[in-house]
Parts: sequence; structure tokens; C-alpha cells
Amino acid sequence: MLWMPLLLMLAGNALADAVLDRGNGPEPTTLDAHRGSEVNAQNILMDLYEGLVTFAADGRIVPGMAERWDVSADGLTWTFHLRDGLRWSNGDALDAPQFVASMQRALDPETAAPLASLFASIRNAPAVMRGEQPATALGIQAPDARTVTIELTQPTALLERLVLPIAAPIHLPTLKQHGAQHTRPGHHVGNGAYRLVEWTPQASLLLERNPHFHAASQVAIERVRFHVTEDANTEQKRFVAGDLDLTEVVPPGRLDRLRERFGSQLRISPYLGSFYLGYNLRRAPFADQPKLRRALSLAIDRDLLTRYITALGETPAYSLVPPVMFGEFAVAPTDASMTPRERVAEAQRLYAEAGYSSDTPLELELRYNTSTPHRRLALAVAAMWREQLGVRTHLVNEEWKVFVQNRRIGRLTEVFRGGWIADVDDPLSFLEAFDGQSPTNWTGYDDDAFSQALAKARATPDRAQRLQRYAGAEALLMQSQPILPIYFYVSKHLVRDEVEGYVANPLDRHPSRWMRLRGDAP
Repeated sequence: MLWMPLLLMLAGNALADAVLDRGNGPEPTTLDAHRGSEVNAQNILMDLYEGLVTFAADGRIVPGMAERWDVSADGLTWTFHLRDGLRWSNGDALDAPQFVASMQRALDPETAAPLASLFASIRNAPAVMRGEQPATALGIQAPDARTVTIELTQPTALLERLVLPIAAPIHLPTLKQHGAQHTRPGHHVGNGAYRLVEWTPQASLLLERNPHFHAASQVAIERVRFHVTEDANTEQKRFVAGDLDLTEVVPPGRLDRLRERFGSQLRISPYLGSFYLGYNLRRAPFADQPKLRRALSLAIDRDLLTRYITALGETPAYSLVPPVMFGEFAVAPTDASMTPRERVAEAQRLYAEAGYSSDTPLELELRYNTSTPHRRLALAVAAMWREQLGVRTHLVNEEWKVFVQNRRIGRLTEVFRGGWIADVDDPLSFLEAFDGQSPTNWTGYDDDAFSQALAKARATPDRAQRLQRYAGAEALLMQSQPILPIYFYVSKHLVRDEVEGYVANPLDRHPSRWMRLRGDAP
């Protein structure tokens, strides 16, 4: 039986060398932890970095760099106690002052972090983000090398924010030496379960286990490859061929047939996200045209779209925030209670009042990023607009980075593919994107009444009252119709049976450190 230990050793080595191949959608626009807000970037950043707290496999928040924390009785002072011996992926020591300096950089207005406003409740944060006070004025301190204190101006779900990559520390000496290139292989230094070793543009990013990670011995998979998979059909074919262990999405198709084909490998679950089309309110034809915007919204049959185009359990949306996030304070939008015939009649009336007709039809561009589901939905929307109103729609398909740039600048864009996935289980995660100068305010919507209502809600200590006020703020937003909501997401992935540790959760967070590949050991 002398051969048995040798076989087991070889099997163990094979498992240690195993690669988890993940489909990840478009190529990330950045791997700067403080600037990467898109899902495809955050999937990777969660492997490369860790904050004071982190996500467990099931989406719960668990200790990260901090082994424990204390909260004052009034909920305004949080004290985090770091683990002993923390290190960066290059072996450098990582201590509390470095975390503080990183947070100062994250909220500095020059960083232009898209999610910075999530931390507006930190003492002096609003003034810092407006450039009125230096970043050192933030209510974040390091009394000693293993302690971080955070002072708030109002009770906040702080842990749900600190779990995001924007709240992870970055290696500031590398940033100083390499600038924007600090995210490239050979330069990158992180503190997460994995480190970046390769980045092949428009193809893949390869990560390997970080031996200096505080829980490296518990990370089962040695390497993770994130594949750029912009086309959902191609991604599915690669899964079927065995090139991918899990996909980022599943292309539209009949749910019964998908279940019959993939069985337990098809994972569909509730997800805190909404898909919408956005209007560019900074230029014609949608600036100062709320009637036209509502007419286009009413002309869309969301039931048909979710039944036959998306077809994987999505639910029709007439508002921005998934109602489940408001709980008992959720209010059904008026448009949702109308019959299809009533919606079309009202759409036609508003369209005429906006100055358009069959003789003078509206012509518009609908811009979306490369994706089979987005193309199918854009075609269906364009057909509905033409049938019900006579609108002539020109579809513009762009590669992700080009699309993101055009959507952000807004000079060319008229209608664009939008959507938002909750960063935290809080309506503010959706609503603040429309608050004036927010970097994610792609529509250009700017309304003082909405901003004031949002600020009042944000400052409300009582959770129930805060949710009620958020619901009121959303009602103001939807009266102006800066967006055309279409559906609320479900998460949908294909996951190979050999992948263990993948657990569905409402935020659809799946750090690779919790997964393992079941081997075919003898």
C-alpha cells in the first residue's frame, strides 16, 4: 500500500493547483478599490482587498481586518480592534494608521470615489467631500497601531458600508510610486485573500492566493481567473464546454427549458437590483419634458418584457427601489395599477401634449453596452415605442468602457441603459445616485425638493421613520420621471456541481475565498 500516500499527495497537489474560472461580464474600468463601483470591478476587488469587516459566503457581515468592535450606547462611536500581524500582499506590515490614511484618500474629492457619499454620516465627511476641510478632519482616528475609531454624526448602518471595497485600505506607497498604474500586475499590492498576477485586456485577469493574508490557510482555491464575458450566449457556451466554473449571468430563455437542461447548476434567487432606462435631462429632447418622459414609460409593457424577453423570474418595475427594501412603507406606484389599455391611452395623450404625432414623430437614440440581453430588450422597447407612439428609435451598441464614458459625459447620450445593484441593504444606495452632483447621477437630474427630502431621511435616527421618508423621497423622484424603470432583478448564474461554497444571497456577493473545487481524488 506504499503507493496510496503518493497518490493522495499527487491528488492534493492537483487540487492546490486548481483554477476557479469565473465569468465576470465586461472588463472592469478600474481596479482602484476606491473608484471601482461597478459589479464586475467589485467582484474582483472583494478578492484583492479586505476592509475592517467582510462578507461571509451567505452574505452575512463577519470580521475582516478587525477581529472585534465596540459601539457606544448612542451608536455614534465605533471602535475596531485589528487582528495582530496583518500584512500586505508584498509582506509589508499593515496597521491602523494606514487604514485611516486610506479612508482619507477615499473621501478626498480629488479621488472622485463614486460611492463616497455612503459615508456622509462620518464626522466632517460632507465638508471634506466638498473640499471645505482637509481629509485629515474626518472623524476617523488611529489611537494606536491596532485600533481604529470612527465617529458618526447620526446612527448609521456602518458595517454594511465598511464591507465595500471603497472602505478597504490601499497600499499608499505603491500609489505614490506608480499613480494610476498601481492597479497593474507587478505593481498591485492588496490585503485580500488573493493577489493580482496577470491582466490580459479584454480577455481575463488571473489572481493567486495571497500567502500573507491573515486566513490564507483557509483559502482552498489557489488561483482564480476572472474572464471578460460581455456576451451572455457566448458565456453560456463556454460554461457548457467546461471553460467556466460559474457564469456572471444567464442569457434570456424559457425558464422551464433552462431548468431541464442545467438542473441544479442553474441558480436563480432574489436580488436587490433594478433595471431602467435613463433620460439625459441635460439636453434635448428630454430636458424640461416630463410629459414626454412619462409617455415613453407608459408605452412600455413590462409584463411582456419580463415574461418573454428577460423570462427568468424578474418582476415588472414602475419605481427605482425594490419595494421589499421599504417593508411596510412600500407604496404601489399609480402606473402599476393601470390596465395596459389605460397606460397606452395616457401615453398617447402625453405624447401629443409634448408636441409629437405620426406626422412629427420623436426620433431618439437608445444607447446600451454590448450584451445579448440588453440588445434583445432594446429591440423590444423600440418596437413598443414605434407601435404605440410612432417613435423612431436608433439603437447604439457600444463596448463597455466607451458606453460608460458616453453615459457619464452625456454629450451624445439621449436614452441609455441604466440600472443599479444595491451596495448595501438600504434605499439610500439607490436614491443617492440622483442627488445633484453625485458622480453616478448619469441623468443630470437636479431637484432641490428631492435633495432636501433625501437629506432629511438620511438624518432620521429611527429606522422605521427613515424608511418612510426614503419612500417619500422616491415618490418625488418618480414624479419627475428621470428614468424609465423596467424590472427588478433576480440573480442568475450557472454554477458547476464541482464548485462548493457558493451560497445565494440578496446582494449576490460571492468572494472566491469561501469556495472550493470538489476534486476527483482516487
